[in-house]
Amino acid sequence: MSAPTTKKPAVTEREARQVAEAAREQDWHKPSFAKELFLGRFRLDLIHPHPLPADDDVQRGEEFLARLREFCETKIDSALIEREARIPDEVIAGLKELGALGMKIDPKYGGLGLTQVYYNRALSLVGSANPAVGALLSAHQSIGVPQPLKIFGTQEQKDAFLPRCARTDISAFLLTEPDVGSDPARLATTAVRDGDDYVLDGVKLWTTNGVVADLLVVMARVPKTENGKGGITAFVVEADSPGITVENRNAFMGLRGIENGVTRFHQVRVPAANRIGAEGAGLKIALTTLNTGRLSLPAMCVGAGKWCLKIAREWSAVREQWGKPVALHEAVGSKISFIAATTFALEAVVDLSSQMADENRNDIRIEAALAKLYGSEMACLMADELVQIRGGRGFETAESLKARGERAVPAEQLLRDLRINRIFEGSTEIMHLLIAREAVDAHLSVAGDLIDPDKSLQDKARAGANAGVFYAKWLPKLVAGPGQLPTSYGDFKHGVDLAPHLRYVERHARKLARSTFYAMSRWQGRMETKQGFLGRVVDIGAELFAMSAACVRAELLRRQGDHGREAYLLADAFCRQSRIRVDELFNRLWSNTDDLDRKVVKGVLGGSFEWLERGIVDPSGEGPWIADAAPGPSRRDNVRRPFG
Repeated sequence: MSAPTTKKPAVTEREARQVAEAAREQDWHKPSFAKELFLGRFRLDLIHPHPLPADDDVQRGEEFLARLREFCETKIDSALIEREARIPDEVIAGLKELGALGMKIDPKYGGLGLTQVYYNRALSLVGSANPAVGALLSAHQSIGVPQPLKIFGTQEQKDAFLPRCARTDISAFLLTEPDVGSDPARLATTAVRDGDDYVLDGVKLWTTNGVVADLLVVMARVPKTENGKGGITAFVVEADSPGITVENRNAFMGLRGIENGVTRFHQVRVPAANRIGAEGAGLKIALTTLNTGRLSLPAMCVGAGKWCLKIAREWSAVREQWGKPVALHEAVGSKISFIAATTFALEAVVDLSSQMADENRNDIRIEAALAKLYGSEMACLMADELVQIRGGRGFETAESLKARGERAVPAEQLLRDLRINRIFEGSTEIMHLLIAREAVDAHLSVAGDLIDPDKSLQDKARAGANAGVFYAKWLPKLVAGPGQLPTSYGDFKHGVDLAPHLRYVERHARKLARSTFYAMSRWQGRMETKQGFLGRVVDIGAELFAMSAACVRAELLRRQGDHGREAYLLADAFCRQSRIRVDELFNRLWSNTDDLDRKVVKGVLGGSFEWLERGIVDPSGEGPWIADAAPGPSRRDNVRRPFG
């Protein structure tokens, strides 16, 4: 008897885009520094003076960080977690006792009620002790049950689940499926209404915390009925419900202690009262949750950068070559400067975005996405440079170093652990497209009908008139600005002069907006296919945002008397490095190999270059590229392993 095959929703490219578009937050009710930046408007007033947390938030946060630091230093054995590929039960028990499961949960539900700023600093600290522990806490609170319930849950749901999440229960978020990654329109897991319950069937892949979780947020497709609109819907599900099987604990090149698995649902009954929001609101809930949830990942990248700097400093001071410390050789020194400057800027980006999230005055959906994108990319570069600085010792495992009598520095482990961040919570490629869509939102809102093939001539004419009015007002403002005045931003000159960098940001924000407009005029409806161009536009915006944040943070530290002179020097170094990257990206907007690359790709897929693959042996094992995820009862043992 042949095995059943998975019934996959038949979805066209256009339908997939429509599903994604419907899940977007369509409106902008609050100002956004990053959105304005992409429109060519440098709104320094939105981020300067740097917003600050309230005194009681600082006191509560610092007191918790002190307790957490002691726990990390005395209770977390990162080498043990790496060696055994598992976080010990006593570590989880200790984190529960500290209240670390409820860092972001309101005290009335038993949580600590930390701000986003201090939550991120806590994750940075824990992640430096062991990234797998940081990932567990982040997945639980940033995308697991607490965050969506905080925003969309009913009072009954909050009362029922938040106290558990704050102290005892670990949660997980289940969206990805074996054949569904960044294209949720093809989601195959179903939730069929049956009286007061929904019945879930399907398979979820890469369920971070899924192996140990007590509570799950599950995204499933509800069929449309006479009484319900259906669509992708979010549910809180008890992880020990009958019919749930954790079929595999996945292993990865890094984050070896992470509890990530494959979870099968077979006729799992979930009370309708556990549905989060309305039917069909699941993707919007997921995306809104990630607006601030994404900040947890770059926060841990900040911790990684700080550790890279510490090891680079200590090692480069004692390692001598040709009569002097390697740090004093320019080839190595430039790497150390890059790590120091980039760590400063990344911390500036994360702290600024987090404080804006706490104040809730600005819309930070683009800022958080830029922080995730920039942090994940730059952290990998910093870790790679640290490995290079350490040389052969950077490639050697900490266990091997220790065995032969040297300091057990896990540089290669950090490189492996950080690599997933360019994929987690939206790959770099998807983040480019997501941010680009938000960045051109103003254009599409006035001119989108002009390039929509489904719109009538009347709609196009109306859109043309609206676009003419918008661009008649907008384009002239991109010609000149404060960035061309040598006296602009003069309050950023204190020994080191950061004003030229802010003038550079202002000028190049306008240049970026002009470039985007030219591209839309040139390609029109084909703009969305120009992913290389859009990615570079986003990368330029990320650099301009980071430069702005670095300058504003340096001025904040100067005013506070907290290493202000050194902060100005780091901000200057970062901005000079960033400007080189921005200039190159602008050049590559129009001078690139995108068209040629497309021809090569067609040749590769068509088999034209198979001759180039001769002369190798493929060590891959047998099996399908994508495992079958047909619904039905599990044929495997349940490897779920809840803590205590």
